[in-house]
Amino acid sequence: MREVTCIVCPKGCRLKVDEENDWAVTGNGCPRGAVYGKTECTAPTRVVTSTVCIQGGTHRRIPVKTSAPIPKEKVFQAMALLDDVCLQAPVKAHEPVVRNVLGTGVDFITTRSMEKQKQ
Repeated sequence: MREVTCIVCPKGCRLKVDEENDWAVTGNGCPRGAVYGKTECTAPTRVVTSTVCIQGGTHRRIPVKTSAPIPKEKVFQAMALLDDVCLQAPVKAHEPVVRNVLGTGVDFITTRSMEKQKQ
């Protein structure tokens, strides 16, 4: 039996996941908690958020995130892909920054727009 705190909503249900009973989940306050508990114990994933360099913009960095969760074990490798990324303003929200991160089919995308800095 494994104990997991659900992060699907702010309630933070304390889940118990029984790996010997087909990953049965108890303690969840909603169906999404049951899905989260099973997934967290069998194939954990994470949405990765960070920032990258942007030149010519109103700020020096722009926030990015993965367009969907990626396997937890690939998070650090995915972050390393952003080290050398430098965008050029203007940039619109939801533009791909790195496509198909580590063969997952998930992209890093911008999470906001940034105009070109006025001279």
